[in-house]
Amino acid sequence: MHFNVQLIVGLGNPGAQYERTRHNAGFWLLDELAHRANVSFKPDKRHQAECATARIGESSVTLMKPLTFMNASGAAVASYANYFRIPVHELLIVHDELDLSPGTVRLKRGGGHGGHNGLRDIVAQLGAEFSRLRIGIGHPGVASAVLNYVLGVPSSTDRDAIAEALARACAVMPQITMGQFDRVMNLLNRRTDVPPAAGGNAQE
Repeated sequence: MHFNVQLIVGLGNPGAQYERTRHNAGFWLLDELAHRANVSFKPDKRHQAECATARIGESSVTLMKPLTFMNASGAAVASYANYFRIPVHELLIVHDELDLSPGTVRLKRGGGHGGHNGLRDIVAQLGAEFSRLRIGIGHPGVASAVLNYVLGVPSSTDRDAIAEALARACAVMPQITMGQFDRVMNLLNRRTDVPPAAGGNAQE
């Protein structure tokens, strides 16, 4: 089935206190896409989000940053997708990923939420058939440390590695928006996973 991506959603928490935290990696990528497309985000009160329309390669897509906080991300995404009748399989959700090391970025079709509460809420609202761009942030090593870790600021070394991964993701975004997933997966899916800690990866 061929499709184009119509809506790219970056997951994160709104507010200055969260801007530099690992959980906002999805916001970081969308900010970079907007910068490269020379567009600005504007409030969309109807859908509880900030949105921008960007030209990426040959595609015109909507970039969305939900303002509902991570655990309620599905409310904003479902509101926008349902209002504009965007099929779930034409959504791309960009999020931080504990089970990938910093500097790693992976593209995935469908699947579960993996303990990520932003994904969990979107799956509850829309089902799981959307695609995901997973930005590696690494794992603190034990499940009990996950909450403080994702809401913490990465080291300068990790932040540099994440920035490099974001740049690689932006470089292949024109192919992603055109639905060339197999090609992009082959380009991106090269790095080693971080073994998950016992007890799961529940995130705030």
